[in-house]
Amino acid sequence: MLRIGICDDESGARDGLQAEIEKLLDDNEEKVVYSFVSGRNAAGWISRHPGEIDLLFLDVKMPHMNGIEAARIIREQDRNIMIVLVTAYDDYVFDGYKVGALDYIMKPVSSTGIRELLDRVRKLMKGTEEEMFALRNVQGTYRFPLKDILWFYSDRRRVILVTEKGEYPFYDRLDMVEKRLGDRFVRIHQRYLVNLCKVDHVGGSAVDIGSVSLPISRSLRDKASARLAEAVISSGGVIKSDGDDSSASHYSGL
Repeated sequence: MLRIGICDDESGARDGLQAEIEKLLDDNEEKVVYSFVSGRNAAGWISRHPGEIDLLFLDVKMPHMNGIEAARIIREQDRNIMIVLVTAYDDYVFDGYKVGALDYIMKPVSSTGIRELLDRVRKLMKGTEEEMFALRNVQGTYRFPLKDILWFYSDRRRVILVTEKGEYPFYDRLDMVEKRLGDRFVRIHQRYLVNLCKVDHVGGSAVDIGSVSLPISRSLRDKASARLAEAVISSGGVIKSDGDDSSASHYSGL
């Protein structure tokens, strides 16, 4: 699945670029999903919807906030989005490197240039697809690198994905999420599924991730503790004994 955004203040340029892109897309798996009329508009939207766009074509010369300024803000919010600068001038190339742009294309855009770029993007995404978790909710579709996920918790009929930047609810069962994720996450409670790489401390009845403590249930304690202890030791963390965690607060997730 490849989700593409286009940002250009000129409607003719947006429509023209979209038409050229859509000629080269796989109809089943790839689509242009959003168009933005300004850099400020794109940066603001992407900050509220991390992971919803994989590839952004960003015009450099725009009023109020140019593409380079917008790219700096976007990159602070989303480290994984692929940014392609669209410009009529090649003197922005070095600025593109500073904001982590994947590439740049020259106006007027050509089908050949876009085809080569899309082939490159597909290869990059194929290599990282297994390292991502995708979800859909009423706000849209999101894709998160597994390394950025702290934990999941269940809330009635929903599962909530937790990152340092926020929480993202979606309808599913935690059992099904656990099956999708494999060995990098461990179930510590009927309601909690945690990223092994994010655990800082393990106690007899709770684990710490940052400043938050999550409870380990009695039924899962032995299995979860063994896997958590192994992960914490390998990362140089600290394991607390059963008697050391009596003051740990339990995060309700609500």
